Amino acid sequence: MWQRVFKALAEDADNEYAMIDSTRSACPPTQCRGKGGDASREAIGRSKGGLSTKIHALVDALGNPIGFHLTPGQRCDLDGADVLLNELATDTVLADKGYDADKRVIERLEQQGKTAVIPPKCNRTVKREYERDLYKARHLIENFFAQLKQYRVFATRYDKRAINFLSAIYLAAAVIWLN
Repeated sequence: MWQRVFKALAEDADNEYAMIDSTRSACPPTQCRGKGGDASREAIGRSKGGLSTKIHALVDALGNPIGFHLTPGQRCDLDGADVLLNELATDTVLADKGYDADKRVIERLEQQGKTAVIPPKCNRTVKREYERDLYKARHLIENFFAQLKQYRVFATRYDKRAINFLSAIYLAAAVIWLN
């Protein structure tokens, strides 16, 4: 139900450009393991920091959320981009260096006629140009994550099921959207 409410709000997005990023939500071991279940199916993964879930988000030019995807915490940012970039209605995407991947992001966006505003990684032999002034607006997605993580339920995931955690994210995103 919350997903439908969120999708109705997201239809009114400011599609001048979109921003994509992810954040990590820690999972206490005692709360996040179900009986004999597969943790990766519930978007819980083990990394150096312990059990965690990664929340991938897509926001519009005003910093309002327009899409989410959950993956286990050890997965890279590109796994969320594979899903979220399919829902993209804008012509320009802002992202950090974690999304600087030719095949999975940049070439894919260029084939769709979209512009990628992503700074090149330092290990690139041929540096790409990007709009530095437009990239400065990327702080809006960080502000969204800061608003989301004000609530303990998102900073530390206590839901065993990914669908319950995602519905809480949709509810919070709808509240943030309406404020």
